[in-house]
Amino acid sequence: MPTEREVKLSAFAGFTLPDLDGLAEGVVTEPLESRTLDAVYFDTPDLRLARWGVTLRFRSGEGASGTWTVKLPEGEEGPALVRREVPVAGPSGAPPEGALELVRAYVRSAPLGPVARLRTRRRGVALRDEEGHLLAEVVDDEVTVLEGRRVAARFREVEVEIDGRAPNGLLSDVVGRLRAVGAGAPDPTPKVVRALGARASAAPEIVVADVGGSPTAGDVVKAAIGASVTRILVHDAGVRLGDDPEDVHQARVGTRRLRSDLRTFRPLLDTDWAEPLRDELSWIAGMLGGVRDADVLSERLRHQAADLPEVDAAGFAPVLRRLADEREVARSALLAAMSSPRYVNLLDRLVAAAQAPVLHPDTAGEPAREVLPPPVSRSWRKLRKAVKGLAANPPDEELHAVRILAKRARYAAEAVVPAAGKQAKGFAAAVAGVQGVLGDHQDAIVAEEWLRKAVAEADVGQALALGELIAAERADAARHRNSWPAAWKKANRKKLRAWLG
Repeated sequence: MPTEREVKLSAFAGFTLPDLDGLAEGVVTEPLESRTLDAVYFDTPDLRLARWGVTLRFRSGEGASGTWTVKLPEGEEGPALVRREVPVAGPSGAPPEGALELVRAYVRSAPLGPVARLRTRRRGVALRDEEGHLLAEVVDDEVTVLEGRRVAARFREVEVEIDGRAPNGLLSDVVGRLRAVGAGAPDPTPKVVRALGARASAAPEIVVADVGGSPTAGDVVKAAIGASVTRILVHDAGVRLGDDPEDVHQARVGTRRLRSDLRTFRPLLDTDWAEPLRDELSWIAGMLGGVRDADVLSERLRHQAADLPEVDAAGFAPVLRRLADEREVARSALLAAMSSPRYVNLLDRLVAAAQAPVLHPDTAGEPAREVLPPPVSRSWRKLRKAVKGLAANPPDEELHAVRILAKRARYAAEAVVPAAGKQAKGFAAAVAGVQGVLGDHQDAIVAEEWLRKAVAEADVGQALALGELIAAERADAARHRNSWPAAWKKANRKKLRAWLG
């Protein structure tokens, strides 16, 4: 999906765009056609999209029939606001289903309707290099906010949208020239938020508070749940788009961390509230896992196949296609689940959990430093007991079980970092080392199992390539099996876990 990188600056009534020719070596300007753009923005009654930094609009004036666009926040790069810009086909009126799916995590079961209409008179210039490639667009927008036929407000702003081809420093040079002739300081506020006012710039539904200082146990639990739910929500649209495997990974991490937090903080939570939520999270985590596991396996096998002799590598292509087909089946199942009322209901419950987790009143108000180390200690003791029970050469299944326990202990420690500080952070990092090396071991085991199943349907040429890859995976698994005790020795240092009591 295209990524929009732009800087917005306010402009006074008599502002005129300065000459930008020669701003950088080889950069020339080209006037843009003046246009009048009409945009209708859609949101919930409580302006959830605006508060999350998401916009959904239909705009006419730049195409025969107008365009639907969803903009999803990606963060900031210096003064530039970075957003993923997704065009969606559909007639004017009600938002098309494709657009609704992309904002589903924020809208959920709330009604959606038009909240603002903006008319923009746009003039500007394009900046191009000597070969004619677009480097940036600088536009002067005169914006009218309409309520029916009444003019509710007017404002003016200058936008600088930078292209990926632009040389380093061009954006700051353009902004500097605009500021020199009277444009205001960079302001990332979207037009619709300026039009809607204070309600649109309010905090989103979930605010993960900084719980530094002397937090209560309830403060830390709420922050941990809020962080995981936020991770799930902000990667929802990316999972649906499917253009970056990292979105699936992050959404899965969000569900896993949240399930782990609900387990770790079980003594502080109402069991009748927390356990059904954990069960439902297991459902969607499993759906995400089917896609993520295929992504991990595909990446591994492509990497391993790169070392094959050219004559053998050619025979591996059909095997990769088979894996791609399996991934597509898992992705189709995931998207069907994410389009279901069950998933929307889960999202509503998750947001409610982040806003007000159901805590035991007798422990929630206690100092976090006193209440939270014991649950982490329990996770650690389970891990340590499992490691002590291993034979000299344990089965793969037992090492996999240790990896899961290490992950739980790591997540538990990371959740209480706001209360325990550097001690918990160092402990979590050491346990993450155990989780990592055993995770790599498990990935090699899973890859070998998949390859052995693929051999049954392979021809002679493919079987030769698969045999070489099986040998590579077995060697990789053996290497990680031999190296994980060193990671465990580091995590098991008494000094590192002294804070657990």
